[in-house]
Amino acid sequence: MNEAQGWSTLQRVILPSPDQPDTVPLYADAGTASGIRLRENDELARTPKLPEEKLQMFSSGGREAHFEDLLSRHSMRVRSGEQISFGTYFNAFPASYWRRWTSVRDIRLVVSTRGTGTVTVYKSNARGSVQRVAGQHVDGAATSVFDLTLKPFGDGGWYWFDLAASSGELLLENGEWQAEGGESAKGQVTLQITTMNKPDFCLNNARILAENPDVLKNVKEILIVDQGTQKVEAEDGFAAVKEALGDKLRIINQANLGGSGGFARGMYEAVENGSDYVLLLDDDIVVEPESIVRLVTFADHCRKPTIVGGHMFDLYNRSVLHTFGEVVDPFRIVPALPHADMDVRHDFSIANLRQTAWLHRRVDVDYNGWWMCLIPTEVIREIGLSLPLFIKWDDAEYGLRAREAGFATVSLPGAAVWHVSWLDKDDLVGWQAYFHERNRLITTLIHSPYPKGGRVLRESVQSDVKHLVSMQYFTEHGRIEALKDLFKGPHVLHEVLGLKLPEINALKASYPDAQLKDDVDDFPAPKLGRGPMGGTVVGMPSKKELIPWGIKTVARQLIKAPGPESAERPQGYLAHRDNRWFRVAHYDSVVVSNAEGTGASWYQRDPKKLKSMLTEATRLHVRLFREWDRLAEQYRNAVSEVSSMESWKKTFDAAEDSK
Repeated sequence: MNEAQGWSTLQRVILPSPDQPDTVPLYADAGTASGIRLRENDELARTPKLPEEKLQMFSSGGREAHFEDLLSRHSMRVRSGEQISFGTYFNAFPASYWRRWTSVRDIRLVVSTRGTGTVTVYKSNARGSVQRVAGQHVDGAATSVFDLTLKPFGDGGWYWFDLAASSGELLLENGEWQAEGGESAKGQVTLQITTMNKPDFCLNNARILAENPDVLKNVKEILIVDQGTQKVEAEDGFAAVKEALGDKLRIINQANLGGSGGFARGMYEAVENGSDYVLLLDDDIVVEPESIVRLVTFADHCRKPTIVGGHMFDLYNRSVLHTFGEVVDPFRIVPALPHADMDVRHDFSIANLRQTAWLHRRVDVDYNGWWMCLIPTEVIREIGLSLPLFIKWDDAEYGLRAREAGFATVSLPGAAVWHVSWLDKDDLVGWQAYFHERNRLITTLIHSPYPKGGRVLRESVQSDVKHLVSMQYFTEHGRIEALKDLFKGPHVLHEVLGLKLPEINALKASYPDAQLKDDVDDFPAPKLGRGPMGGTVVGMPSKKELIPWGIKTVARQLIKAPGPESAERPQGYLAHRDNRWFRVAHYDSVVVSNAEGTGASWYQRDPKKLKSMLTEATRLHVRLFREWDRLAEQYRNAVSEVSSMESWKKTFDAAEDSK
């Protein structure tokens, strides 16, 4: 569609690619436009509901749009007598976000159709009420134009349109949401992917970009920072993708500096090449390419430099949205949902946008995950690059740092990737535990507004106890190392960036719980019986019982020696979903599967390890409590230097020399 004179495109109507039929509910809905019509005294949009209540109240129960009616990425067929709604995640217009963060106040919807039927425009408010705005009968080749205002969308709400076919079919040829003045997008972006031994994922995303050249108009460079031993350039098909992308594609090979080292390299290169933005992408994703255009366009229209991120859908259940936005709980320094009625892992195939009231409230966030996040280089020049944290908390810390400097973060609906769900990972155990513990504490030292970091130290001690009574000694070793390294100060972060992971992995041989085997049959068979609790399902202690339970459990594990057979064979097998600290604590020996389902480990109780580790963790936490204020000042004062272009350049140069 050609832009009308003086009007520029904000958002195009898009449809799923031919290989993603399971994503149709994110793009088009069959049926009428009715949603949840709230009474004025209805508390639905304000009172949290249980998941089963949400499912019962919001389930659409309707049919899906026909996949065979999708004619291209921008056009589709509406069958005679049927109605299709574009009030969906990818095609509704997030009016409240444009109202809140940009200078745009009036927009135009332009819809080109062929055939006989109607085009009807709807809007919602922050409570999810659906309101008809305008409608137009069309016949033959027609272009319907609707001028709309953003003024009523202060707290939330969307615009969208529906198509209804009369006696014959109605074809949508294309549709656009436009704003007056200027080109669609002006800013130039460096699109950067950090990868570590996932060349198939990485090459697939490069191929998606090559197949959608219209989204690369404002992409100055596609930069792949390859930190693995399985190189993207060695993948079958790389030559064809490289030829298609031409000079836009550049590969940087460097030693493994983790996600923060890879993303910091993208930030650095974007500043150096004169880009207006860097768009950070994870490697194990599938990108919706139109998201690139939408993020740049939105950022271009923001009143001041703004970090703009995309949402994350489940790669293995593609209609499921992980979360709609996240904040950091300042008292606990943990990610939290911005409002109580948000439904984690919302499934759009069960409940569409129009029927889910909480999706119509604008969500303001503290940060956006770096699975997809656009950062203005102006922000980077002012506050620096990522901290050298390797992995974990780099994105949240950066969002908090940006906010303190006056730069907001927006998680923009309609821009997203598909990523492996957190349900299929357990990164609180194993080698990643070191980085979780250290980096959460670093983030707390720098940003917590509360004395001694609020509740963080208390929760850290509780986590130590949980891991220890669960016989996760390798995990606890990593957490203790994290506490020790914290006292070394911020200036060693660059020095250990590429060294710490090999050091941690070298410890695995000493811990049975760290040694993964492919099959449970690789372990000795459990002794016949019903486990230590006689097969009884053990529940989590209540808050009132928690401290007495912990004291009793730790005392029992310290004093009572494991059964004589526990080192020879496990007492049982636990699936990952049953691997809860309050259950595992009753075993002397048990085989536990991992979150990915790829293997299992043998947990074996060791009172000596429990005693020494609990003593060391307690000593370190007492020291941290005493030295908190000194460390907080030290880390805060060092942020600008540690995150600077100059400091990172030295690290990058060393990483290239050592690869």
